[in-house]
Amino acid sequence: MMPLKKCTAIKALLWLALMCVGAHAWAGQVAGTVMQLSGPLMAKKMDGKVKILAIKSEVEQGDTLLTEKETYALIKLIDNSEIILKPNTSFVIEQFSYTAEQPDGDHAIFSLLKGGLRSVTGLLGKRNKERFEMKTPAATIGIRGTTFIASYVPPAAPGGPAAPKAGLPGLYVQVLDGMIHVTNPAGTLNFAPGQFGFTPNFQQPPTLLPVNPGIKFTPPAAFVPSSSSGGGPAGGSKPAAIDCVVR
Repeated sequence: MMPLKKCTAIKALLWLALMCVGAHAWAGQVAGTVMQLSGPLMAKKMDGKVKILAIKSEVEQGDTLLTEKETYALIKLIDNSEIILKPNTSFVIEQFSYTAEQPDGDHAIFSLLKGGLRSVTGLLGKRNKERFEMKTPAATIGIRGTTFIASYVPPAAPGGPAAPKAGLPGLYVQVLDGMIHVTNPAGTLNFAPGQFGFTPNFQQPPTLLPVNPGIKFTPPAAFVPSSSSGGGPAGGSKPAAIDCVVR
């Protein structure tokens, strides 16, 4: 008979192996496509490789998308939702899965590490809004069938540049349509269309702001609005559609 300690160790190793297989099963699955670009966009893969993306490049679960200082990027996800990233943004597609016939498999988990974005809810968010999470270093954003803007201003590094004049470090939100709820350990607050919010960190609850705090989100005019988008790039965008791998 196999000793108990050895049996337990084998079970632990098998469990770790299954976890790794599960992680690799969703990592690398296609989550969406780059539809518009105004400058360089990079994707850092889970294996550490960096790809330079172009229009029609696919983005995958596990990708960290990085925009340059002049880059706006429109990503259409496989459920027809849209994310527009603003310049100097770091955005992670932690998990995104959608199959029309399998609503129980819906998952949408993102992380906005710095910078900003505009999010337009797609089919997943309309049928399973509780499966959507937009995480930031200050709070998590949930949706109620929504178009919203989020910007996260990180604290200044020692010796580095100060936060922009538009506001203090923290998470800023604006709701254009529908409703969002912003949650952290200190509290939860709902925001309706036309409202603005701010959350400095996990230790302080979200608050309602009386006016736009001044953080702008102005993508190029060539970016077709979601309501009239036909799924293709507008004129004036870069035509290249070749992925480059930076090693």
